[in-house]
Order: sequence, then structure tokens, then C-alpha cells
Amino acid sequence: MSQPAIEDFANEDRLFPPPQGFQAEALVADDSLYREADADYEAFWARQARELLTWETDFHTTLEWELPDARWFVGGRLNVSVNCLDRHVAAGRGERVAYHWEGEPGDTRTITYAELLAEVERFANVLKGLGVERGDRVALYMPMIPELPVAMLACTRIGAAHSAIFGGFSPDSIIDRVNDGECKVVVTADGGYRRGAPSLLKPNVDEALESCPSVTGVVVVRRTGSDVTMRDGRDHWYHDLMAGAAPQCPPEAMDAEDLLYLLYTSGTTAKPKGIMHTTGGYLTQVAFSHKYVFDLKPEHDVYWCSADIGWVTGHSYIVYGPLANGATSVLYEGTPDTPGRDRLWDIIERYGVTQLYTAPTAIRMFMKWGAEEPEKHDLSSLRVLGTVGEPINPEAWMWYHTHIGGGRCPIVDTWWQTETGAHMITPLPGVTDLKPGSATFPLPGIGVEVVDDNGNPVERGGGYLTLTRPWPAMLRGIWGDPQRYRDTYWSHYPGRYFAGDGAKVDDDGYLWLLGRVDDVMNVSGHRISTTEVESALVDHPAVAEAAVVGATDDLTGQAIVGYVILRGTAEGSDALVEEIRQHVAHKIGPTARPKRVIVVPDLPKTRSGKIMRRLLRDVAEGRDLGDTTTLADPTVVDAIRTSAAEGPGSGG
Repeated sequence: MSQPAIEDFANEDRLFPPPQGFQAEALVADDSLYREADADYEAFWARQARELLTWETDFHTTLEWELPDARWFVGGRLNVSVNCLDRHVAAGRGERVAYHWEGEPGDTRTITYAELLAEVERFANVLKGLGVERGDRVALYMPMIPELPVAMLACTRIGAAHSAIFGGFSPDSIIDRVNDGECKVVVTADGGYRRGAPSLLKPNVDEALESCPSVTGVVVVRRTGSDVTMRDGRDHWYHDLMAGAAPQCPPEAMDAEDLLYLLYTSGTTAKPKGIMHTTGGYLTQVAFSHKYVFDLKPEHDVYWCSADIGWVTGHSYIVYGPLANGATSVLYEGTPDTPGRDRLWDIIERYGVTQLYTAPTAIRMFMKWGAEEPEKHDLSSLRVLGTVGEPINPEAWMWYHTHIGGGRCPIVDTWWQTETGAHMITPLPGVTDLKPGSATFPLPGIGVEVVDDNGNPVERGGGYLTLTRPWPAMLRGIWGDPQRYRDTYWSHYPGRYFAGDGAKVDDDGYLWLLGRVDDVMNVSGHRISTTEVESALVDHPAVAEAAVVGATDDLTGQAIVGYVILRGTAEGSDALVEEIRQHVAHKIGPTARPKRVIVVPDLPKTRSGKIMRRLLRDVAEGRDLGDTTTLADPTVVDAIRTSAAEGPGSGG
């Protein structure tokens, strides 16, 4: 048997089977889907594609696979907007609510499937009027307003690919993405609301487009009423164009392998990677996973994914999965603490939300704010909780389970990536016994193995997460760079996709994600996961949130440096810092005890909530900081520097 490639310290024995009442009503309450997929995974996915989607032309071949290139549902033709809208309206469900939209200032809109279809058809004609043709690319740089899914679906209707750019990104990020995709049109807004004030977007577009020769037109949604510059001949107000647009737009029948969208993700180099997702396979897997992972009953449920549509989570689980399944969703523009720290719980109570899908970072923030915030509201409508974006530490899982789910809601802890397109490892809520902090098992039809440094499977312990066979929603390449696709994802272990994540397998076969391999620390020859140390830090009753990095150390190669935010009333002191260090040693072993624990007021996060550990490493090693343009609050790093130099835990 191979040796574990990453040390495995933590042990979690708590087990939560599906609640009996939930299991009795669940869409899936046994292992039948797993058995079907194990017997013939291609036939399994073919059934899902035909049952969940409407095809204009049926496919003749389920999969053509020539490593690393996959073609799914070959010969099939379909249109994504038809699957998300027309077919529901045609079936008499046009009056069902597609989105309950809520703006941060408190303005609301209720949009039915019939209304959404009408808006999409008009905007599809707007795009055609601006010269957008089948195969072109359209950049979307927008806040969380209904016009964003309208623009996405309008692109799919006419066969154009969209490239959504997160609204927190800088002009340089827009330039990179627009030029790489050679986008013809940009759809944006004057701005959006964030933390109670307008956050302008159009000026960033204006600055970027000085360097984007492919763009011939810009469409601007008026959201905040802020003064913005409109360039004659290039810039157009959304409402003006829509007023003159024809109401019907026939959908383009697209090949299953036609490009649906580009979505850029960071790489080890400065150049972002344009991840390519295609039509039939992607829509099949997002519809399947959304339906079964969230136990969706569209005639009753009100589903809410709190991500931003600018990220893949929003593409798959706010737009394409929910709409393909005819779901009613909540769409919220702003931050969870505006105007008060109970905004999310207020929204859940008012709309009767049944599924909440959010990030562990947000859950730890809610923990820090205290259980009294959710206790102000009736959360009894909730029946499934989900997490996405990073591994969730067991104590945050338990807090979520207890204070948000009332101890009655299964938690689906989902592992997947921009590149995978859809959920890969996650419980099924009516089937799986849950362990706090574990994503549990691969979904039916997904092949996963943890391997050691030599690519040999690890039966028990830590290693590297690999995918052993193609899946329908997989990326089809990196835009314009097929060699980079091969080198990045398929060169580490022959015949396997390497996700870049560490994972471990426990005695019961459960999978535990250990974060990016880049975030694995090498301390005196021991490879230690940042995730496990962070979980141990947050397990201390005084700690609300933690981030860990490995800093260069002459003696041990790397030394563990922990940055912690204390809970409400706790005060930093050298004694408390030492107590926290010893707590980690007690929890997972002396090898994992941080050399330093630094009490900080906040952590450097992107606007999507991801901790930028690279900056923490720079602080720990006394280097000049790298790029900070994607930080939600750039002043945080100065405060951390001050804490590291002067505050408790600043000593070795």
C-alpha cells in the first residue's frame, strides 16, 4: 500500500444520518443511483440527459473520449434558453416565479418564467442589433441584478458565448478577459449597491475599453442613477434598446459541444485561464446535481444560492441549474450585513427559503456575529443547507447545523471547481450519513481517487485528489491554449485529471478536502494541511476565524503561522496566544502547533470571500506585498502588519 502524501491528523467521529422525516420524502433515499452509475456510467448520464433536458435532435453517441478531450452527447442539438425558459412556459408554468429579486436598498422585483422569457427574447434581439452573431463572445460586467441572467440567457438564445467578469474586478482584469476572448459587446451597469452605497462599474469599463479594440458596443443598465459618461455610437442604455426591440427571437439549435461560456480563473502565472464550458454536457450535470443534491421540489421550494453570478457557483447554481429545473430562486444584490447583520435571515423568513447554499467563510462570519442574529427570525422553512467554495471546518459545520438548520436540515458540503462545472463530491441529503467537515463521497457517475506522489491510489490517509474518468460538465479546454490545458490538468498523473487539491480518505472511505496543494505546508518533512490547522484554531472557544500559512524557516523548512480573529468579547494577550497554540497541539499533534499565532482585526479577502493567503505569507516573511487589487478592503493588510509587529503573538 502506498504511503500517504499528506499527513492526516484530525479525526471526526460524529455521524449524522438523514433525518427520518426528510428521508421519507426525499427524491432519492437509497443507493439506486450509485448502483446504476457504477454498472454503466455512460448509460447513466445518457438517461439524465434525456430525462432532464429537452433536445431538438437526440444524440447518437453518449461519449467520445480521447484523453484529455471529451465530447458528450455527440450529434445532439438543443438550446439552453429553451431548456431554462420556453419549455416551462409551454408546459403551463409561465406564472411560476423564477426569481424573487431583492436589491440591497430594499427594492424588490418578482419575475415569473413568462416575464423572464419575454425579457430574454427582447435582449437577444438587442444583441443581434449590435452585430452579435452565433459564435461571438459577449462580456458581462454587472452587479447582482436580474438583467445579468437575462443577458446570459439572451447570449445562449442566439448562440453567442458569454464571458462574465466579477463586478469587483479592476479595469486591468476586464482588459485581460475581454482581449483574450475577443469580445464584441460589453454589457454592464452604471453600478450596483454595496454596503449601503453605489459601487460604480461603468467608469471601470470606460478605462478598460481604451485598450480593448475588439469591442464595438456597450450596453448599460441604469441601476443606481449615478452620473456616467456615455460615448456616442458605442454606448447604449439598456432601457432604450429594449423599448425598440422586437418581442420574439427564435432560438438557435446548438450542437451539444458548442461553446456556452468562458469563465476566467487564476493560474500560477499572471495570465488568467479562460475555462471553456459547452452546452449539452454542462447543462445535464448542473441540472442533475441541482435537482438531487438539493432535493429540489420546484412546485414548493424557494431556493437560494448566496454566491455572486460572476463566479462559477452563480453560473451553475443561480442561473443554469435552477432555471433548467423550473425552480424558484432568491437573487440578492448586496452584502449580508447591510443594513443589519441579520439581512440573510430576514430574507429567508420573508420568502420562505427552503434551501440555503453559502460559503464557509460566510458561516464563520455569522458565527463571529453571534447566534442572536439568526434567532431574531423564523428559519423553520429551511430543509436543506449547503456549503461551497472551500472545505468547512467541523465547528462551523456544527454551528450551521444547530443555529441555522435547527438540527433538522442535512448539510450538503460540495466540492467542485470552475473547471469541473458542477458538483463532483457531495452527500445526497436523503441517502448519506454526514460527518461534519467531510464532503463524503463522489456523486453517482463521478470517478475520484486520492493518490500519492507516484500516482498510486491511497486507501487510507492523505494525498492528492484526482478524477479518473471524464464527466459531462468538464471543461473542454483553456481558450486559445490547448497545450496549457494539457500541462495544467493532465500532466501530473498519467490518465488522470489533477484538481490541485489535497484530500484524505478516512477509515470509512469518506473524503476530506484539505485545500489547495499550494496551501500544504512542509514542516520538518511533514506535509501538513492548512485546513486542518485552521479547523483546530477555530475549535478554540475564543477564536472566530483563522487563516494559516507556511512561512520560510531556517530550522524546519517552513513554520506554521496562524492569523486569528477573536470572538466578540475576547481580548488578545500573550497568555491567550500561548493557550491557542497549545490547543492546536492538543487537537492534532505537536508537529502542527503554530510557531506564531497573531491576533488580527480582519483577514485579507477577495470580494467573493476567499482568503488571500499569499498576502499573509508576504506579511509573515516580511516581503513587499503582491497584487492587492482584488481585495474587498485593501486597508486590512496594513492593520495585519501592525498586529504582526506589535500585538499579542508577535513574538516567536
